[in-house]
Amino acid sequence: MRIISWNVNGIRAVLRNGYMGNLEGLNADILCLQETKATVAQVQEALFGMGYHVFANEAERKGYSGTAILTRSQPDNVTLGMGIPEHDREGRIVTASFSNFHIVSVYTPNSSEGLKRLPYRQEWDLAFRNFVSGLASEKPVLVCGDLNVAHQPIDIARPKENYNKSAGYTQPEIDGMNHLLGTGLYDSFRHHNPETVKYSWWSFRANARVKNIGWRIDYILASKLILPAVRDSFILNEVIGSDHCPVGIVLTL
Repeated sequence: MRIISWNVNGIRAVLRNGYMGNLEGLNADILCLQETKATVAQVQEALFGMGYHVFANEAERKGYSGTAILTRSQPDNVTLGMGIPEHDREGRIVTASFSNFHIVSVYTPNSSEGLKRLPYRQEWDLAFRNFVSGLASEKPVLVCGDLNVAHQPIDIARPKENYNKSAGYTQPEIDGMNHLLGTGLYDSFRHHNPETVKYSWWSFRANARVKNIGWRIDYILASKLILPAVRDSFILNEVIGSDHCPVGIVLTL
């Protein structure tokens, strides 16, 4: 089973700019999308005819945030959000449940310029950690998405320049990731590639992608019980269409 996660930075922009072939070419059995920037109806329209069951979540604010899960097989159950109204207004979570695992597509809030949203981000991190722990009490979990944090210095091209200055690489955000992993989740890419330097996001500024001045902020996290079934974990940084690239795993159950 090939599972891919991609922050598309606007599903309609992907379609409009001619990158839908890149999306189809991922050949995923399950495809988790973040930052769709569209309503549920718009996501379903954009992805019609691809051969997937499409489950999407949308933000109250139009053209903002949004997540989706596309799956070849019909899941047993699908839920939107984590059941906390203050955290569910931005359409940041879709969870699909299958017989032997849950899979979550998540778009974690960015702490924003000047770190003005960092306090909210910390509240979110705690709530999301509790949400995932609840899922994991039922069956193994895969958490797929843009977690908006570079976890270790190896995950960011310029760690010293950004540490505690830039959203996504402050100690509170790193601590939030540590606590999430502390629930029994494993970073699948780092598990399979402990010393590989590879990024999943690049600023649009100053040719950052061409120069590979990037951040690894997109992850697939796996519960300990399902980790042995993760046979490969990879970053597809040659795939264009967004300021992020897809990340993925091969799962053998």
